[in-house]
Amino acid sequence: MDRSLNLLDVALGFDQKSSDSWPLSGKVVLIEDCVETSGSFVLHQLMKRVLSPDSSNALIFLALARPFSHYDRVMRKLGCNLSTQRANNRLVFFDMLMMKCPGENIRREDNVGGLAKLYREIQETVARLCSARNGSITIMVDDISLLEVAANGNSDHVLDFLHYCHSLTSESNCLLVVLNHEDIYTSMERPAFLLQMVYLADVLIKAEPLASGLAKDVHGQLTVLNKGITYCDRESSRNKLHNFHFRVKENGVEYFYPGCRS
Repeated sequence: MDRSLNLLDVALGFDQKSSDSWPLSGKVVLIEDCVETSGSFVLHQLMKRVLSPDSSNALIFLALARPFSHYDRVMRKLGCNLSTQRANNRLVFFDMLMMKCPGENIRREDNVGGLAKLYREIQETVARLCSARNGSITIMVDDISLLEVAANGNSDHVLDFLHYCHSLTSESNCLLVVLNHEDIYTSMERPAFLLQMVYLADVLIKAEPLASGLAKDVHGQLTVLNKGITYCDRESSRNKLHNFHFRVKENGVEYFYPGCRS
């Protein structure tokens, strides 16, 4: 196995021999975290891999949680300059904090209003990027709960928007990555759009605190269910489920199995 790959890379299928250098093309990745254990670092790790110098992939990032300056600062520590990537047209950044709320003034007769208009912009961006480069295109949403806020609480509009984005995974072979804060909905019934995302997800990643409580050198555990991996032998099917610990450091993340460090 490639020594440059970490446990998360392996769980996502980057160790599988394939003619496709980007095994997540055409798939949906759902990242779920909680207040005690943020899963943002998984998003950052995927951003770094998408924008790696040895690939021609492109990233469309829909930011509802943080401004561009935040992601740029974090990614610089990981060795990735988002400002340069944006200038090179490998990154298209939708800063929703600086834009008019997409859910404002949504009228039933206005088919291009609100989130539908936002989707059309994403669709046009995907078409432009596809014509300009040969690599895969990734669409990231940070985070889905704030997308509901942007739609003024109208979960039907969010569901439609996510279905539109999901259609791009088959139409343009895009990767769709969505972050959700799972414990926001613990005191209420999960909305339909979230249940639909869990159903559609080829890869479900959960960041959780340790069952045994806080630890100085371990920040939490990751559970990765990769329903999208296709194995040659049936015995390897058990490897679709991965569970390991992690420690977030200043310039990266360390992954290791319980009871050992690597």
